[in-house]
Amino acid sequence: MSIKVQNITKFYGLQKALDAVSFDIPSGQIVGFLGPNGAGKSTMMKILTGFIPPSEGQAQICEFDIRTQIMDVRRHVGYLPEHNPLYVEMYVVEYLRFVAGMYGMKGQARDARVREMIDITGLGAEYKKKIRMLSKGYRQRVGLAQALIHNPKVLILDEPTSGLDPNQLVDIRNLIISLGKEKTVMLSTHIMQEVEAMCKRVIIIDKGQIKTDDEMTHVQQHMQESGEFVEVEFDAEVQEKDLKVITGVRAANKIANQTWLLEAKQGIDIRPALFQWAVEHNIGVLTLKKKQTSLEDIFQSVTKNKK
Repeated sequence: MSIKVQNITKFYGLQKALDAVSFDIPSGQIVGFLGPNGAGKSTMMKILTGFIPPSEGQAQICEFDIRTQIMDVRRHVGYLPEHNPLYVEMYVVEYLRFVAGMYGMKGQARDARVREMIDITGLGAEYKKKIRMLSKGYRQRVGLAQALIHNPKVLILDEPTSGLDPNQLVDIRNLIISLGKEKTVMLSTHIMQEVEAMCKRVIIIDKGQIKTDDEMTHVQQHMQESGEFVEVEFDAEVQEKDLKVITGVRAANKIANQTWLLEAKQGIDIRPALFQWAVEHNIGVLTLKKKQTSLEDIFQSVTKNKK
């Protein structure tokens, strides 16, 4: 296994950010590592890349232990953190040469690899500029280039498409898909469409615990087989327990002040019963619309805080 995680727990003081998390990721797999803000995603990525130690548990990258063989781990992993730290007063090409040098590359081999990364990440028109002059999207490309420059076997990417325009996003998506054919890619993003387009597998974490870990094909099959979703906005506060007694309602998740996402049992149209319930309780329905089941719906159903 390229990534092996066993019962990783992390405390920040008294706060438990990760709670006995375990998973394996083999080579040649792109995995979406998803969760709401504060779920523990970035903490796990920082542990796997050696930036912070776990409080408990074990993990390996390419069979190297993150506690005792951290230099070997760093040689085999490329990391793009959520907040992309760059030396903004350096020129792009200068920065990439600097990073390559830290991995022991020298002379012509180093320069050839830098040119290759500039080409792969689409920095050809920008490499002579100082990093501070670049847009956020191009800074993301520089971050990807530094993560790839030492040809790691494992890529850990935290919000890799943040700040990219639609054209750049397609380019980077295709690059990640291509890299995933021979490398292990673990990526975090809040853009569910990107997960559906790129990932073979999805891990959803919430409050430091894994809630879902499944192949994307199985998730998509569940999306097709599950009941429909109805988004409804009321003119007054309602309670989850009241909505769940409506005939045909499988689950109710609050997504805004007075807006709910209701999951219907398969084959049942809950709208007539929903209207009847609202009339009986003298509650107005401001908006009501059916939704096709999506990865975003599944994400919300397993991570939304209960109100």
